[in-house]
Amino acid sequence: MSWLRALKETARSGLKVEPRRLEPLVALRGAAGLAVVVGISLTLFGPSVAASSAFGAFQGAIATYQRSWRPRPALALASGLSLALSTFLGYLVGTHSPFFLVLLALWTFLAGLAWAVGPTVGVIASSNVAIMLVTVTLPSSLAEAAGHAAMIAFGGVVQAALVVLFPIRRWGAQRDALADALAAEADYARRLRHDPVAPFDPQPLMTARLAAAVTPREARRRPSELHGSRGVAERIRPVLASLADPALGVPEEGEERDRVRELLAAAATVLDVAARAVRHGEAAVIPPAAEAALATPDTGAILTGPARRAAARLIALLADVVETAQGSGTGAGAEPLLRPTLPRLVPLALRTMRAEVTNRHSPVFRHAVRVCAVATAGYLLGHVLPFGHGYWAPMASVMVMRPDFSLTYARAVARFGGTLVGVALATGIVQLTHPDTGLSAAIAVTCAFLAYLLMRTGYAVLSGCVSAYVVFLLGMGGLQWTQTVPDRVFLTLIGGALAMISYAVYPAWETPRLRTRLADWLAASGRYASAVVAHYADPGRGSGPVREALLDTRAARIAWQEALDKATHEPVRHRGLSRSSAEEAAHALSQLGRTAMLMEAHLPEGDATPVPAAAKLAEALREATERGAKAVRERRVPHWEEVEQALAAWDGEGVPDRVVRSGAGLVLHCLDDLTDALTVPDDAPQA
Repeated sequence: MSWLRALKETARSGLKVEPRRLEPLVALRGAAGLAVVVGISLTLFGPSVAASSAFGAFQGAIATYQRSWRPRPALALASGLSLALSTFLGYLVGTHSPFFLVLLALWTFLAGLAWAVGPTVGVIASSNVAIMLVTVTLPSSLAEAAGHAAMIAFGGVVQAALVVLFPIRRWGAQRDALADALAAEADYARRLRHDPVAPFDPQPLMTARLAAAVTPREARRRPSELHGSRGVAERIRPVLASLADPALGVPEEGEERDRVRELLAAAATVLDVAARAVRHGEAAVIPPAAEAALATPDTGAILTGPARRAAARLIALLADVVETAQGSGTGAGAEPLLRPTLPRLVPLALRTMRAEVTNRHSPVFRHAVRVCAVATAGYLLGHVLPFGHGYWAPMASVMVMRPDFSLTYARAVARFGGTLVGVALATGIVQLTHPDTGLSAAIAVTCAFLAYLLMRTGYAVLSGCVSAYVVFLLGMGGLQWTQTVPDRVFLTLIGGALAMISYAVYPAWETPRLRTRLADWLAASGRYASAVVAHYADPGRGSGPVREALLDTRAARIAWQEALDKATHEPVRHRGLSRSSAEEAAHALSQLGRTAMLMEAHLPEGDATPVPAAAKLAEALREATERGAKAVRERRVPHWEEVEQALAAWDGEGVPDRVVRSGAGLVLHCLDDLTDALTVPDDAPQA
C-alpha cells in the first residue's frame, strides 16, 4: 500500500463516528464524582487546586471505562494514585530544570513499555503522563505541590468510592462476555444447518475466558450462573461441528441430515435462551418445541455411529448449559480461573517490561523509544516557540501514540479534528456567556459528562469533548480563552505531526513478520492436532494437553489475524506474504484446526480401547509441523513426508477407529493445501 493511500485510510478511520450503546448512568456517575471533587476543592482551596483535583477525578473515571476485567474501583485508585505521584515528582524536580526533561523521558519510556502488560495499563500510563504535563504547572510551592497531589489522589478515591456505593449492573461486563459466547454458538448452530462446514470465530470464547478469570476475593462473590457455563459452552462447539460435518457425521441429504438440522435448530434456541438468562440474570425457559426436538426418542434409531454419539453428547451438554446458566448445575462448583491481584501483578508487570527492553525489535520497545523521543522533543519545541503552554505538543503526542501504525495515524488525525471542533464550540460558549469561576466549572463538568457518554463512539468525538473540558477547566483558574485556544490548536498539530513522523522514521511494521505469525499458528495447530490424535492412542492420559494446545492455537490464530489487519494498512513494500498466499494459508490452517476439533468431539473415555497406530501419527504430526514452521519462517515451502508415511503404516495395520483415521486424512489434506498456498510466487499484491 502506498503512503498516500495509507494516510487516506487512517484519516478516514480516525474521523469515523460509530453508533454504540450509550451508558448514561455510568457517565452520570463519573460526572457526579468530578462535580463533587471540583466543588469541594473550589470551596476549600480555590481554582488552582480545583483544576488539579478535577484532572485526577476525570482520569479516575476514564480509567474505569477501559476494557479490563479487573474491578473498576481498583482501576480508578491506581490511576489517581499514579497521577498524583507523577505530578508531585514532576514539580519536585522543577518544570524548568533539565531534571524535568530527564523525568519526562523516563516516565514516557516506562509508559511505552507498559503496553507490554496490556492495553489497559498502557492507556492509563500514557494518559497519566499526558495529564502530568498540565498539572505540574499549577502549584507554586512544594507545599502546594503536595496539596495538589493529595487532591489528585482524592479525585481517584472519590471515583472509586462512587463505583462501590452506586454499582451499575454489577458483573455486567462478565455477563455480557459469557452471553456473547453462548449467542455466538447459537448463531454457529444455525449456520451449520445450511453450511455443514461453516467457520467459527473463537474470539467470543476467548473473551469469555478472559472475563472468567477472577481474584480469590471475586471468586467468593461471583454470581453462581457465571461459574460453569463457559466450560460447558467450550465443549459444545466441537460437538456441533462434528454433528453437522459430512466427513465424520451424516450424509448431506436424507433422513439423517433432516434430523441433524432439527437438532441444530433446537440447540440454537436453547443457547439463545441460556445467553439471555446469563445476560439479564433471569430464569431460562426453554420453548416446548425445542425441548421436544431434543427429547424425541427416535434420535438413536435414525442416527448411527459418530453422529449418534455426537447427538447424545449435545443433548447432555445443552441440559448442563441451561442448568449452569441458572446457577443450579454442576458447573457452579468448578474451580475458577484465577488472576493475580494488583499487588501481585506489579512484579509480573516489571518482569514483562524488562523482557521487552532486551528485545530491541519488538513493537512495544520501539513504541517506548518513539514516545520518549517525541515527548522530550515536543516539550523542548513547545518552550522554544513563542506561544506559551508548550506542554500541549508533547501531551498531544503521548495521547495519540500507540504501538502500531494505523492507530497512531488515525488518532493523530482524530485528535487534531476533535480539537478544532472542541475549541471552536468552547470559544463560542465563552463569547456568549462570559462564564465566571462557578459557571466555568459547571460547563467543564458537562463536557466531561459528554466525554464519558460518547467515549466509545470515536476518538474524534472524545477529543472534542476533552478539548472543551480543558479550556473551561483552565478558564476556571483565570486563563482567558484567547490565551489558550490558538496556542492549543497549533501545538496539537505539532504534537500529532511529531507522532506521525516518528513512526515513519522508526517503525515497527507487521508486514515483514507475517511469515513468523503464520509459522507460530502452524506450530500451535500441529501441537493441537497431535495432542488430539495422541489421546486416541492413550485414552487415560486426560484431556489437559488437548485443552492447553487448543488455547495456544486460538492465541496464535488471533495474533495472526491482528498482524494481518495491521499489515493491510501499512505503507510497506511487500516483504512478507502476498495477499492471495496469506488468504489461502490462513484458510488451510483454519481447516486444520477445525479438523482437529472434529476429532476432539469424539475423544474416547479413559477406559476405551487404545489405538496404537495413533501414537506414531501424533509424533509425526508434531515433528512435521515444527519443521514446517521453521521452513515458513525461512521462506521455504514445507513438506509432510513423515505424516504420509505414518498414515501409510497405519493403513497397513488396519483402522479400528473411523473418526480418528478419517480425521487424520483430512489433516494431511489441510497440510498439503498449506504447501500449495506457500508455493505461489510472492510477487502478488501485498497482504
